[in-house]
Amino acid sequence: MDIFFFEAFEEEQEALKKYNADKFTAGYSWKTIQEYGADEPPAPVISVRTQSRIPTAWAGKIKALLSRSTGFDHLTAYREETGAKDLKYGFLPLYCNRSVAEQALTLWMALLRKLPLQTSQFKTFNRDGITGHETCGRNLLVVGVGNIGSEVVKIGQGLDMNVKAVDPEQKYDFVEYTSYEEAAPKADIIVAAMDLNPTSEGYFSYEKLKQARPGAVFVNIARGELSPLSGMLKLINEGHLSALGMDVYENEKLIGPAMRGEIEADTPELQALKELSKMPNVIFTPHNAFNTAESVDRKSEQSIQQLEEFKQKGNFLWNIP
Repeated sequence: MDIFFFEAFEEEQEALKKYNADKFTAGYSWKTIQEYGADEPPAPVISVRTQSRIPTAWAGKIKALLSRSTGFDHLTAYREETGAKDLKYGFLPLYCNRSVAEQALTLWMALLRKLPLQTSQFKTFNRDGITGHETCGRNLLVVGVGNIGSEVVKIGQGLDMNVKAVDPEQKYDFVEYTSYEEAAPKADIIVAAMDLNPTSEGYFSYEKLKQARPGAVFVNIARGELSPLSGMLKLINEGHLSALGMDVYENEKLIGPAMRGEIEADTPELQALKELSKMPNVIFTPHNAFNTAESVDRKSEQSIQQLEEFKQKGNFLWNIP
């Protein structure tokens, strides 16, 4: 076959097949590479999302890797680990900007209004302890203002929030840029929207978020490695963060199979994750911010566009740096 799509859930498979329309012979699985158990690459072009561990031995046996994600740190790490610079590495930078930004909105709105507590108290119609907050006039700090972060800024501005942002590259004229140290002590809501690279890993450490205003809400829709779970647990237990919303987690390659019961694991990250997930001021979603009907359709169309470009020119439309 021409390409094999790993980590393709049911709706995505349907959309990929629609846009493929027999242009390429393709295989599909919802499993990661490690869950699938493939010893040899099933096709010369392999497509993954972010949870597959790509075998280093495949580097000399495939022609290209296409990640159906806006982040590409896993591809960069693979290139560095294998030294396979002749491989072509593609990604999809533009398909889910709005959907991920709206997931950040969903999380902070639900946390401000104490939605988990509201729903749990419905059975007794009890309103004690569920007084929430409105967004208008709240201070929103967006850290990382790329394609997704800029959409988060627009949403905040549309809600009449006081929005400031942190990014070394100040490329948007509608954004009010600042430093983290200046804005964090005043922020009601902090959204992590930055990319993952060697300098940003662990950026939202316990010490970093201790600089935030006591009672702030923290939301991460970017990469789990930006905000170590041990620090998040400590900040929630201390009450320094009033609420936590996350769609991404450290070591998802392990967490996903462990949560599904496919492997046994008891790491500190999993322990912290399980403890936090029981708390009424914490909302965790399964790396699902990208997953709207609109973005899945765009992702599938752009994936086939990438493959057509590679077939015709030996390169992708969007290559990782």
